[in-house]
Amino acid sequence: MSNLREECGVFGIFATQKCDVALSTYYGLYALQHRGQESCGIVVNDDGLFNYYKEVGLVNDVFTHDKLEGLGLGNMAVGHVRYGTTGTNGRLNAQPIVVNHSKGRMALAHNGNLINSFELREQLENEGSIFYSTSDTEVISYIVTKERIGVPSIEEAVNRAMNKIKGAYSLVVMSPSKLIAVRDENGFRPLMYGQTEEGSYVVASETCALDAVGAKYIRDVEPGEIVIFEKNGVRSITDHCNKVDPTICIFEYLYFARPDSKIQGVSIHEARIKAGSCLALEHPVQADVVVGVPDSGIDAAIGYSRQSGIPYGIGFIKNKYIGRTFISPGQKSREDKVRIKLNTVEETVKGKRVVLIDDSIVRGTTSARIVKLLRDAGAKEVHMRVSAPPFTNPCYYGTDIDSRKNLIACNHTIEEIEKIIGVDSLGYLDIDHLSLLIGTKKKCGYCDACFSNCYPTPVPTQTKKSRFERKISEEK
Repeated sequence: MSNLREECGVFGIFATQKCDVALSTYYGLYALQHRGQESCGIVVNDDGLFNYYKEVGLVNDVFTHDKLEGLGLGNMAVGHVRYGTTGTNGRLNAQPIVVNHSKGRMALAHNGNLINSFELREQLENEGSIFYSTSDTEVISYIVTKERIGVPSIEEAVNRAMNKIKGAYSLVVMSPSKLIAVRDENGFRPLMYGQTEEGSYVVASETCALDAVGAKYIRDVEPGEIVIFEKNGVRSITDHCNKVDPTICIFEYLYFARPDSKIQGVSIHEARIKAGSCLALEHPVQADVVVGVPDSGIDAAIGYSRQSGIPYGIGFIKNKYIGRTFISPGQKSREDKVRIKLNTVEETVKGKRVVLIDDSIVRGTTSARIVKLLRDAGAKEVHMRVSAPPFTNPCYYGTDIDSRKNLIACNHTIEEIEKIIGVDSLGYLDIDHLSLLIGTKKKCGYCDACFSNCYPTPVPTQTKKSRFERKISEEK
């Protein structure tokens, strides 16, 4: 865990007539690739017949021309890019999940993490259910399917399932005749929809995916809301809305989302610019140049530069063909990738006092290597500024930090971290300034538990990513 592990991305389209919805979904998933790089999948609905393909790998590697063409035409599709926070990597845990039951078919894609999936799975297994994967998404699919048997519609089944599943979930669900967008009561993960000029409705985790298929943003799905897209139009079920205060993950704004996206009307680019400005006011330093770690540190670096008056410079060139460092399975592989992923621009930093802006420090290993790159390129001083508060607590809502064990801020003081990563000074964003990033006057409407230890839900008893694998191993 040398860096943060991503969320997942979901996408869905409901077209007015049969067309190449697979290609549109491909474009949408490509735009959401930053949210998950382990596996991906697409399910196409062709008059009730579900054609699907999912595999480990990046979107453009998995979905070749032949694979896309093989999915055929249809009037609906759902897609998913995955980084798993519950369950191991592999094709079995790739999404969307497709279910055949006595009342028809269902395809389901999930972004988030349940806090009661372990208990629900035990209950289902005791009732005779057989699981093929080790993800909490399969738990959701079982709960929805179980409810579907006794109710007249898929949306009512989803509505009832929401009484049982707890935690973070943004879902796109497809039946033979409907596309459904669902967001948990807290609204931990983003979900929104728009419409193309041709009249197709598009659901996605971020607005950048709407832009990718030429859809105009309409609105975000509200926390607790179920939005149904069908041939008669769009309707909404709000039985679970306004039951709790909304708490979207603040790190969507700091790190996860693409800078050209908007979430709940807030520009991600502008939020990160503000974070950098706050850092310049909180932690000023005499320096010659401000550089950002690509990609999510760049916007904050621009904000720091504007506020401080210190020139902004391009300090690193990123190899666009190397995935994010945390995707590598082993520490040695991650370290190798840091060296080939980033290359310093010597002319920017040589002989200069550098302010280095990054979005986070988790374990510190990657930060130390990036600082060393600057030192090797001739930087005279390196002052690191982090556009988030220190990570001191696990996240149970989708970010892959399941214990305090490897969090450097839990085990070391600021002065100790400075020595470990090799910087002349270190400053984090003040937690009290998070509200400024999204335009609120106080902590309202977001979750910052990974920084504050104030969780908006009960803390789960089983928290390891491999909890289902461990359970299976123990039963042998």
